[in-house]
Amino acid sequence: MTTMVCLDNVAYAYGAVTALAGVTVSVEEGEFFIVAGSNGSGKSTLLKLITGLDRPQSGRVFLLGRPAAAYRRRERSRILAYLPQTVPMDFPFTALEVVLMGRHPHVPLLHMEGPEDVDKALEAMTRTHVVHLKDRPVTALSGGERQRVFLAQALCQEPRLLVLDEPTAALDPAHQVRLMDLLEDLRRERGLTVVMVTHDINLAAMYGDRVLLLKNGRVVREGRPEDVFTFQTLEETYGCVVLVDRSPLGNYPRVTLVPGRYLSAQRSHGEDLGKTPQGTADERR
Repeated sequence: MTTMVCLDNVAYAYGAVTALAGVTVSVEEGEFFIVAGSNGSGKSTLLKLITGLDRPQSGRVFLLGRPAAAYRRRERSRILAYLPQTVPMDFPFTALEVVLMGRHPHVPLLHMEGPEDVDKALEAMTRTHVVHLKDRPVTALSGGERQRVFLAQALCQEPRLLVLDEPTAALDPAHQVRLMDLLEDLRRERGLTVVMVTHDINLAAMYGDRVLLLKNGRVVREGRPEDVFTFQTLEETYGCVVLVDRSPLGNYPRVTLVPGRYLSAQRSHGEDLGKTPQGTADERR
C-alpha cells in the first residue's frame, strides 16, 4: 500500500502559542482519514502543513514519499486539492467560472479551458448538486451553496488527495450525508484519499477508516473510530460528559452529549449518571 502523506514529528507554533507538538502520523492512499479535536487543538494547522501552505518549524512532511517542500506549486496541485473552512470570494464570478478554476493545474499556461474542461466542471457540479446554480454569481449564493460550489472546484481539479477543513459545517443534514456519501463513492471509484477535519463525531465514526484525535497540539489517540471514540478519550479531549454506545446502523460508535440540565436533575435526585436512558455505565465504554 502506498503512503500518501507522512508527518514525522512535526511541530509548529504561532509565536509563543504551540499549535502542534511532535505529531507523527501517516495516511495511506485510498484512505478516509478524519482529524477531530477541540477548538485550538491544531487541526487546521495540520492541514496547512499537509498542503504546503505552511512548513513545519521542526519535523518533516512527505507527500507520496517525497518531501512536500520539494514539489512545485503546479505539480502539487495536480496531486492535492484543498478546501479550507472559508474561501474569500468578493468578485461576482459565476458558479461555473469558480468551478473551472479547479482546472488550472491541467490547462497549459496562457491557455483557456476547453470543452473537455467545461464537461468536467459540469460533472463535478452535478455530483455536488449545484449544477442548477452554474450561471448565478457565487456572491449571491448561500453559505451552504457556496461550500458545495467550492467542493465541486476541488473535485474538478481531479486530485489524488483531497484535504477538507470542516466541509459539512455550513450544510443542512441532508447535504451533509450527500457530501459524505460522495466522498466515500469517490474513494471507492477513483482510489481518492480524503483527509478531513470535522467536529461531527458521529459522521467521523460512520465514514472514517481511521481517526486522529488532537488536544492542545498533541495526539490523544489515533486509530479506528471504535478504538478512538470512547467516553474516556472524548471526555478527556472535550471536557464534557458524553455517552457512547453502538449505532443501530452497524458497528459504529454513537456519541450522545449529556446536557448540563440532565446532570443537574440527576444530582438533585441523588441519581447516578451510570443509570441513564442510554443504558448502564458499562455501555459508556
